Amino acid sequence: MNPPIKLVVGLGNPGRDYARTRHNAGFWFVDELAADLGAAFAREAKFSGDLARAGDVRLLKPATFMNLSGRSVAAVARFFAIAPDAILVVHDELDLKPGEARIKFGGGHAGHNGLRDIHAALGTAGYWRLRVGIGHPRDSDRPQQEVVDYVLAPPRAEESAALAAAMRRALDAWPAIGAGDMERAMLLLHTKPARATQDLAP
Repeated sequence: MNPPIKLVVGLGNPGRDYARTRHNAGFWFVDELAADLGAAFAREAKFSGDLARAGDVRLLKPATFMNLSGRSVAAVARFFAIAPDAILVVHDELDLKPGEARIKFGGGHAGHNGLRDIHAALGTAGYWRLRVGIGHPRDSDRPQQEVVDYVLAPPRAEESAALAAAMRRALDAWPAIGAGDMERAMLLLHTKPARATQDLAP
């Protein structure tokens, strides 16, 4: 059994202009998790982000913009003495299709600027990630679209429904994730429902 998760970080960009974009999938997840746990976010300037607490678990949405996410994550981890292996970072994943979600420990950042900055700020890649699939432009009907334009655009209706289903599975798996029972969490995440539920995008 792994250590329980003490900090859940959702990655995204702050502000209305970015709220519905694919790159904000991490924000969508922690917003829903906070609602499920009865927690409320409040801006914490010393942590450069919005922080919520549910029992022993803290939820964080960095307000630094994606490329500087590590500043916020490291500040919270240091202040509350949270070890990297008790941190879960939730982020959009180009290499997974919409509707897919995977848990992973460690590894590279694969060009994801939020993860890159967290790696640098924590001084390690040894933390958990919940990778929420958003697909890649090469697999769409606009294969020449730049990745930056793709991630900063809203998902299509069918993608949004698939994302909703994946996030619902992840939310349902939270008790296992939070307890550090990642094997059970992975089993739950990899079992797809027959159809999507409601759209979780704001």
